[in-house]
Amino acid sequence: MRARNGAPPTHVQPGIPKTPRTDGISAGSAGTPERPEQRRILAVLVLSQVLSGAGLAAGITVGALLAEEMLGSTGLAGVPSALFTAGAALGAVGIGRVCQRWGRRPGLALGYGAGALGSLGVVLAAALGSVPLLFLALLVYGAGTSTNLMARYAGADLAAPERRGRAVSTVLFATTLGAVVGPNLVTVTGDVAQGWGIPRLAGPFLLAVVAFGAAAVVLACLLRPDPLRLAREPAVANGLEAGDDTDGGGADDDRTDGHPHDADGRSARTVRRGVVTGTTVMVVTQLVMIAVMTMTPVHMRAHGHATQAAGLVIALHVGAMFLPSPLTGALVDRVGRLWVAAASGLTLLAAGVLAAVAPPHSLPALVVALLLLGIGWNFGLVSGTALVTDALPPGNRASAQGLVDVGIALAGAAGGMSSGAVVTLAGYPALAAAGGVLALAIVPVVALAARRGRTVPSGSAAPVGQV
Repeated sequence: MRARNGAPPTHVQPGIPKTPRTDGISAGSAGTPERPEQRRILAVLVLSQVLSGAGLAAGITVGALLAEEMLGSTGLAGVPSALFTAGAALGAVGIGRVCQRWGRRPGLALGYGAGALGSLGVVLAAALGSVPLLFLALLVYGAGTSTNLMARYAGADLAAPERRGRAVSTVLFATTLGAVVGPNLVTVTGDVAQGWGIPRLAGPFLLAVVAFGAAAVVLACLLRPDPLRLAREPAVANGLEAGDDTDGGGADDDRTDGHPHDADGRSARTVRRGVVTGTTVMVVTQLVMIAVMTMTPVHMRAHGHATQAAGLVIALHVGAMFLPSPLTGALVDRVGRLWVAAASGLTLLAAGVLAAVAPPHSLPALVVALLLLGIGWNFGLVSGTALVTDALPPGNRASAQGLVDVGIALAGAAGGMSSGAVVTLAGYPALAAAGGVLALAIVPVVALAARRGRTVPSGSAAPVGQV
């Protein structure tokens, strides 16, 4: 990147590759040193994600079953998923704005606090048999689920571009322990809830109260220094828009193309492609994953599977959503963002087809289908996050990322809301098959981005207003 006076920057060392490449071809290693604060920040984020993962799993595991029990209708069983993903959309906007103004620490801590409050509301609604309170509480609970995902951006704030995928994946991977343990505590937490005179299916939300609350305390007390505020310092000191110091060339970096350019001469159109491509990948994967996952426990119970068996399937699915993260992050950094994004579409297609043709009484077949569903989602989220973060400067990064996650949450809400109706009208196999076909749309989106050259110059950024 050129300095304001046109002289070459002194901080770029000759001969060091200026990667990662986002064109899906390759991503070499770079010599950008890691900031010393990054290790501590990742450690704190890992601890909070382990705790919050258990809270995240509560709604996934029994939300649809609780709604079916309280509403008495399978067609409305997808409403909880739609509500807490809609709440996640609202939470993403609020958390993004708080992070933008005050930093990641207050924004993430507030989000988890709201998740704990919403979980408590679900428990009270189940105890009182109040459907309106249940719906309101699920909206608030959604803030906790959005915070769990938005924490991945905090892991990438101080990461060098060539290590950005691995930083995101570290935070996601940490969710695995809580997210896998949580669904397997359905029976235990159900016993506790029943002992207190509360419906058994509200038990996992008792765990969510504690899990989200503990995550909020950890972040409020330990996430220092604030990664986003620290990431802004070099950009502010040097009067630069970009959040890192790599120079990105790109197929579309032409100053004479008639489009606005930033200080590095990068076309805003080029940068916009990176944001749009990454967002599209994450939106499609979220919609498909939420729709199929939400109705799987309902489908299983309708064919004689015990609630504990459904909990096991969802636990394995959630593990597949997060456990492959270290491998996915390495692939994103070394192989390329777009290759991994394309793999997400193909993996979700395989998951949908298998779930559609699997015999309803076959637990192993459903397990494999939900494992593939989780892996496909992981591919899409890590690659999409890297694409979006590559394109955004620290100065406006948090608010823009919040808006991206609004789209992701709304896609999840659409998937959750429509899933029950689709199953009622056409059956679970039709839902799964349709989801797989929809996921295949990621492939042409990625192919178009690759054909147009680099989706965004490596490590580049543009003002949010131009994205």
